[in-house]
Amino acid sequence: MPHHSRQAHPTPVSITWYGHSAFAIRSPGGVTVLVDPWLDNPKAPPDALARAQADVILVTHGHGDHFGNTVELAKRTGAHVFAIYEISVYLQGQGVQNVHGLNKSGTGSFRGLHFTMTHAEHSGGLEPGGPIISGGDPAGFVIRLENGQTIYHAGDTGVFGDMQLIGHLYKPQIVMLPIGGAYTMGPLEAAYACKLLKPQHIIGMHYGTYPVLEGTPEQLKDHLPEAMRKKVLTLTPGEAVEM
Repeated sequence: MPHHSRQAHPTPVSITWYGHSAFAIRSPGGVTVLVDPWLDNPKAPPDALARAQADVILVTHGHGDHFGNTVELAKRTGAHVFAIYEISVYLQGQGVQNVHGLNKSGTGSFRGLHFTMTHAEHSGGLEPGGPIISGGDPAGFVIRLENGQTIYHAGDTGVFGDMQLIGHLYKPQIVMLPIGGAYTMGPLEAAYACKLLKPQHIIGMHYGTYPVLEGTPEQLKDHLPEAMRKKVLTLTPGEAVEM
């Protein structure tokens, strides 16, 4: 897939969407990052969880549809897990090794990749079974790859004005934005977020998993200026794309 970066990226990044907000990102240097790894969600391929590998896991917030299979995967793979401080403490209590607590505007790193935690407009309690417990604030992540490419995974969020700040500071070339509505922004708000962020590629997420998540990539395109519509990519769960 062609890209339009300001600099040459001879080895592409590979992105696989597993449905909902779960992604695997394989960096040009061969580092595999799982974001919000709910890999047994209704849209995921049936073997996604069993086959998953990870060097890094990023958790945007504590809700079960994002925290997902983090504990199982981290223990199986030994991946380094980055999450907001309260979730990092919870993970350590679950026996997970290689846990790194962050907070908003903080940055962690692993083998030449950098992960900067951003604001998100949402809630973020952990759902361990029984009463919900504090999971700190919800967040997003800007992922900077070894070759300088940047990816913004917004987590669960509504649109907020400081997305313009994220655009100015980090210049994300690829953005992953929720579009389903109900629990997050829908196509109208996500389109405005795109105007603030000014990315080169737009990937919708958090849609179609359940009937209430009604927004679609086509509806997102309808709300975008004509010049931005071609930037929207519709991914198929389990199929990798190179960018």
